[in-house]
Amino acid sequence: MAHDTQKRRAPFIVIEGLDRSGKTTQTARLHEQLKANGVEASLIKFPDRSTPIGKMIDAYLRSVSELDDRAVHLLFSANRWELASKIESTLLAGTTIICDRYAFSGIAFSAAKVSPAEPSSPLLPFEWCRAPDIGLPAPDLVLFLDITPEQARARGGYGEERYEKEEMQARVRALFGQIGSEMQRGSEGAENMPRWVVVDAGREMEVVERNVWDLVYPLVEEGIAEPVGKLWTR
Repeated sequence: MAHDTQKRRAPFIVIEGLDRSGKTTQTARLHEQLKANGVEASLIKFPDRSTPIGKMIDAYLRSVSELDDRAVHLLFSANRWELASKIESTLLAGTTIICDRYAFSGIAFSAAKVSPAEPSSPLLPFEWCRAPDIGLPAPDLVLFLDITPEQARARGGYGEERYEKEEMQARVRALFGQIGSEMQRGSEGAENMPRWVVVDAGREMEVVERNVWDLVYPLVEEGIAEPVGKLWTR
């Protein structure tokens, strides 16, 4: 452990990826492993379907209700803002946060929507999609679990929710790649910028789990000296 741990806060870890990439399994396993190693850790998931806003999102995702695409995007962002202050206070109190999906999913899934009449034309501009999340607490590490849409389709339960269509997932994957490239460029030599790491999620579950642990545990062990950053405010 670092000698100046008292001055350090806990890390904020986000796990992103396409649907059926193993995100939920890996976040749960990482959370359990941290607790087994005596680490105070909290697991959160977005959307948080338990809040009033989250219940509206849940109905939409299950195709029970229809909402305007812009309204849906703003609801997803509002759902994250509902927990923003809690995330910051939890980290400062020394509890590591493991997060299943975050603002990056919100941007990628909304910006991937296209007009039925013009399949090559995005419905919502990328910058418009990013704007509502500017200033959210920034994670210290983002692990993107990368899997091809073809691999995802081969896994059980694919296609049960609104966005689980192969063409959509391919567009989402490309947008995640764009976000990751921007993050990797922006974090070079810059404080308070998330570190973005691509993890091959097409491998055996246990192999991915070890890879995730090796990336996360050093951050947890050392703690973070810098204040909680803000997304896209630099």
